[in-house]
Amino acid sequence: MPASVETSALTSASFEDLVREMIVRLGEDPGREGLTRTPNRVRRTLEFLTRGYQEDPQAMLQKALFTVTYDEMVIVKDVEMFSLCEHHMLPFFGKVHVAYIPNGKVIGLSKIPRLIEIFSRRLQIQERLTTQIAETIQQAIQPQGVGVVVEARHLCMMMRGVEKQHSAAVTSSMLGCFRQELETRSEFLSLIRNRANGI
Repeated sequence: MPASVETSALTSASFEDLVREMIVRLGEDPGREGLTRTPNRVRRTLEFLTRGYQEDPQAMLQKALFTVTYDEMVIVKDVEMFSLCEHHMLPFFGKVHVAYIPNGKVIGLSKIPRLIEIFSRRLQIQERLTTQIAETIQQAIQPQGVGVVVEARHLCMMMRGVEKQHSAAVTSSMLGCFRQELETRSEFLSLIRNRANGI
């Protein structure tokens, strides 16, 4: 079947039809009691898990920028994150730590987790997620620097493939003074590793 015809057939099929086809190809009966509502549930679940495509991260941040004279490090750490690996569409999850040093403007604290949510609720790879968060903050407020660290566990490694249950991936993106100044970067990394501060 030519690619154009195949693409046309896919776009004319409903999401639910495609899920039913997948269930059949897996060797199951989509008419079985436990599976009759599965196509609708899968559609709603995937729409929820990828809702970040419907949101503009820059527009969201612009609603909560404030002019200040503060020029010390701002850190929002241990933000829970859930995303879907774009290679296998299996979840990966973990924590995100964000820091920046203002240069005249700060971001409302609640908007940092919101930004993480927007980018994580897309088909992702951890490396891209990390840089998107850092670069969006950099573009929004032009701080002296931004640092982002993501620690995550990937079900595509835990459930399949190498099947390693306790492995974690750590990625970072350092911009401005976080990249250029060892002392600034070390302070950030030390603060996010300190789990005994009662927070």
